Amino acid sequence: MTQNEAIVVLDYGSQYSQLIVRRVREAGVYSELVRFDADEATIAALKPKGVILSGGPNSVYAEGAPQLPDWVLASNLPVLGICYGLQLQAHHLGGKVAPSNDREFGHAVITITAESPLLADIPSEHSVWMSHGDRLETLPAGWHPIAVSPNSPYAAAADEARRWYGLQFHPEVVHSPYGKQVLHNFIYRICECAGSWQPSQFIQEAVERIQQQAPSGQVICALSGGVDSAVAALLAHQAIGERLTCIFVDNGLLRRGEAEQVSRTFRDHFQIELITVDAAEEFLAALAGVTDPEQKRKIIGEKFIRIFEREARNLDDAAYLVQGTLYPDVIESTAPDRNVAVKIKTHHNVGGLPADMKLKVIEPLRMLFKDEVRAAGLALGLPEDWVWRHPFPGPGLAVRLLGAISFERLETLRHADAIFLEELRAAGLYRATQQAFAVLLPVQSVGVMGDYRTYADTIAIRAVSTEDFMTADWARLPYELLAKVSSRIVNEVTGVNRVVYDISSKPPATIEWE
Repeated sequence: MTQNEAIVVLDYGSQYSQLIVRRVREAGVYSELVRFDADEATIAALKPKGVILSGGPNSVYAEGAPQLPDWVLASNLPVLGICYGLQLQAHHLGGKVAPSNDREFGHAVITITAESPLLADIPSEHSVWMSHGDRLETLPAGWHPIAVSPNSPYAAAADEARRWYGLQFHPEVVHSPYGKQVLHNFIYRICECAGSWQPSQFIQEAVERIQQQAPSGQVICALSGGVDSAVAALLAHQAIGERLTCIFVDNGLLRRGEAEQVSRTFRDHFQIELITVDAAEEFLAALAGVTDPEQKRKIIGEKFIRIFEREARNLDDAAYLVQGTLYPDVIESTAPDRNVAVKIKTHHNVGGLPADMKLKVIEPLRMLFKDEVRAAGLALGLPEDWVWRHPFPGPGLAVRLLGAISFERLETLRHADAIFLEELRAAGLYRATQQAFAVLLPVQSVGVMGDYRTYADTIAIRAVSTEDFMTADWARLPYELLAKVSSRIVNEVTGVNRVVYDISSKPPATIEWE
């Protein structure tokens, strides 16, 4: 993107790396995540005012562990190392890093021991989020400690003269309540950024980028029914007009009423060329007997692309596919341009794409987070009920239906899910949660209905609150609401006699069950 200043985040594989980027953008400065071994010219093009080294799963001494680029060591830019980033700084500058006898994972209390612009306007003792096994034991020459924790003599350290700083904790996560202030201090007090970037700048640049990526020929856009693909389609339509054809594949894995809503919004409201493909039988046949979640995602991803290619052959000169891939999709999939991270799961529009795909992929939202996509959707005129819809996974209900997939089980899940969302809206809590859904478990249990013994299915319901979808907590829904949802599902959904509520946070769980 075009900007006069940026904070570059070098990616060492932390699951929180892109969250650092989000926090910097929230502070009003553009930021991008780039590979740790990106060449200096790539970095220079971003006009960096400072560099942040992310955390990562490696040990600095491990064979093949990613290291600090020479250009960082030679530059005069301010540098902030986080967790593994701090350990790299010390390792390359003559300090000592060693495994810790007492690992720190989770909440810890740090005490500020020296004045520093990095920790300005922050209480002397406060809670932070730790996640490390190794720890810094000896500081490099010129460095001094600025904060300690019970297990880390150097929870934060600095070389003020060089403007190099390091943190053993993660300021980017919500579990570090003063983390935003730490990053704000680095951005403005140390890097002296002006802070003029706004997400609204993204729209025009995205339009221009699509025009450059697809200068001629037909472009098709994969609509899923979610806000991400909808915003991607509107951007593409603004960029190339009638050269865009949207394709909506009804794969039989959608929520109730989804197909009808897509048709009304795009064909009737936005007047965009829309082809609807009824492929439910194809998908269900391909998924027959498959229970492994990764296999489900791969099958669905490939089937989607094959259908798009088939439909593209009916369009003159179709060569491009627009998808609504977001930053979190990329990080959890460990896409080819981010192979230093540990893969959590495959997203069908990232890692699930077949290698021999013939369409060139355009991903205008790849650098954005969900809140930025919603802001763009409102600016583009997308109806509010679309903009604020909860995220829906690319593989659809296939990854909310654990075990083998069948039409009957899908109908059971669709009905239960519709009841949960209906009651959540009626209680005025839909917008208070960021994602809510039902899951059909491959578990049956004994129950009693009337005077009869039952042996029937179990539905799990899940609702989470989150700022970024990188971490999430289970929503504390009122007992009365949960009771009503449970009662309705058991009484209205055939074949279900038990409802459970998921109270797992992310991490250690993911938001989706598969």
